Amino acid sequence: MASEETGGLAQTATVKLSEMGERTKQLGTAIQDPERQRRIILVIVCVALLLDNMLYMVIVPIVPDYLARLESESEQVRVTANSSTNRTQNENFDVQIGVLFASKAIVQLIVNPLTGTFIDRVGYDIPLFIGLSIMFVSTCIFAFADNYTTLFVARSLQGLGSAFADTSGIAMIADKFTEESERSRALGIALAFISFGSLAAPPFGGVLYEFAGKRVPFFVLASICLADGILCLTVLKPFSSRTRENMPVGTPIYKLMIDPYIAVVAGALTTCNIPLAFLEPTIANWMEETMDSSEWEIGLTWLPAFFPHVLGVYMTVKLAAQYPHLQWFYGALGMVIIGASSCIVPACKSFEQLIIPLCGICFGIALVDTALLPTLAFLVDVRHVSVYGGVYAIADISYCVAYALGPIVAGKIVHDLGFVQLNLGMGLANVLYAPALLLLRNVSLMKPSHSERNMLLEDGATGLYDTIRMEERQRKKHGYSSSGNCVLIDENGTFAGQSKSFSEEHTSEADYI
Repeated sequence: MASEETGGLAQTATVKLSEMGERTKQLGTAIQDPERQRRIILVIVCVALLLDNMLYMVIVPIVPDYLARLESESEQVRVTANSSTNRTQNENFDVQIGVLFASKAIVQLIVNPLTGTFIDRVGYDIPLFIGLSIMFVSTCIFAFADNYTTLFVARSLQGLGSAFADTSGIAMIADKFTEESERSRALGIALAFISFGSLAAPPFGGVLYEFAGKRVPFFVLASICLADGILCLTVLKPFSSRTRENMPVGTPIYKLMIDPYIAVVAGALTTCNIPLAFLEPTIANWMEETMDSSEWEIGLTWLPAFFPHVLGVYMTVKLAAQYPHLQWFYGALGMVIIGASSCIVPACKSFEQLIIPLCGICFGIALVDTALLPTLAFLVDVRHVSVYGGVYAIADISYCVAYALGPIVAGKIVHDLGFVQLNLGMGLANVLYAPALLLLRNVSLMKPSHSERNMLLEDGATGLYDTIRMEERQRKKHGYSSSGNCVLIDENGTFAGQSKSFSEEHTSEADYI
């Protein structure tokens, strides 16, 4: 009787193990499906961008208060000499906070040219995994840090991780979603995650810090980062053995920087993010002085702006699908909206009034980012080699310039010139820069240089289609087609009996979105 029960249990266990193995096999097959894999990659990248921006902003309500408590504890052991000493210490404390906040963007700014080149050499998945690993370590250090030096190291380490994860993630989206309408939609989703991370992190961190302590917010973010890293390791298999012979060599980043079209886009990305980067460290004190705002109002200042940002992303993606030749106009319109909203901010007298221009700033940033980030990938496709690490490293550098200067320079400008002058200057800069995007009005008419015969063989590929064409010509020189069958080749390098050249076949194709 006992042996029969044991045999039945063993049989049941065997059946369950077999079912689990079959489900695992089905899951592995589903993951290998190209379309499903693209969606999983988009999820991995979006979570990485969400984590990076949450970690960037979650310290805003935590670190100043935490450092102030540490400072007050150290002050209790000594007697204050006079008020001037107190004033000097307060100024030094503000400088320390500004340098701590800016250190992430400064490190990212310095490292990005190197990471862009590295990504172009090794691909996108290995740098993404490296970035997630560094961000995980940085988040854990934040959780256990108990002095300014350790917090500074954690913040700087986060900048290093962001230089890998952000650039490789955006570049991977551009590489996997090759059709312009799909690429715009995917990048729009990524921007929505960036926005949510930046705007939701302060209230998220403030509430958990108030009721659960300093470590809990960082433990939550570290857990999500670890899960995303495991998913990246499982799906992308960054360290699996594979050959990279077919991947073209990317254009050097310094050549991309001197491309006038890319330079105009980079300038627009920096200019449009300056209001957000400069207001974040200064608006809280201004609200306390002019509106007598409560702590919860200051904590929720930017959260309502998430919704118009998502609306701006959605509208731009839809408009770009219908009118792709107007991408430059969407960006210029966004900069005008940002400029007007920045000028309105100082005129606000209450929290409710302030919400309107802040929503306008985020709506305008959504228009600029969603219109111009896909444009960078298209410019690389038609003017350079279709490898995107370098060009999105330039985009990341553009963001970092604004966010590196914001915490350090904004406070100085407010102290010397005033909050009103700061906003008027930022608004004017955006309005004046908007006409520069007229340079991009003919970008949608650009075509890959299919017909330049000698260029492909002597100067190398300058776009995705040129890269493919160059490989085909190398095969045809030996009289073989891409399938390996022997064919007749005429003196122009085309198949015998073929009525159209490669250039003619693609002239009628849509070149942009």
